[in-house]
Amino acid sequence: MILALDGSSVDGSAYLDVVNLARHAPAWLDDMVSAWSTYGLTLFAVLMAIGWWRARRLGATASMTALAVPFVVVVAYGVDAALKLLVREDRPCQSLRVVTLEACPAPGDWSFPSNHAAVAAAAAVALIFVSRRLGAVAAVAAGAMAASRLWVGAHYPHDVVAGVVVGALSAWLVMSALRRCAETAALRLTATRLRPLLVAPS
Repeated sequence: MILALDGSSVDGSAYLDVVNLARHAPAWLDDMVSAWSTYGLTLFAVLMAIGWWRARRLGATASMTALAVPFVVVVAYGVDAALKLLVREDRPCQSLRVVTLEACPAPGDWSFPSNHAAVAAAAAVALIFVSRRLGAVAAVAAGAMAASRLWVGAHYPHDVVAGVVVGALSAWLVMSALRRCAETAALRLTATRLRPLLVAPS
């Protein structure tokens, strides 16, 4: 038997308030939030592609920064997943035994921190290094993603807050480090067959 933590003592009452609100909300609203919670991460992939496409017109160094964004998101996800295995907090739907919009995961699918919130926040912060405008759009979307994970009952409030912090901090640290070597890497790669990935045809 795996020993798991019960996070309901932290902010279980706030979680129940949101779940009850969702339960009495209009069906169209619940459907919309559920769809965003499930499929919304695809928007960040689209924003990454747009950022890379635009960066190619600015130069190889900008392209290298844009191409680093997916890598940074994977790193943030890895950090978040490692914390999940370390903390081992049961999902709130298991600890509080409530019916939620999202089906309650099986035991062992840990709650803290939120993967969705971490990935969204990491993408938003990393995209700021590429384009402030794209980063701003991604930041709004990341906030909506974090809120949706609470609305559908997948996480406690502290889970999504922690996920945002983990994702944002991981992305900022890695992007700051990569920015220092982006120019050198760009110079090397533009001399190879990968040049079209970095520079738009003139």
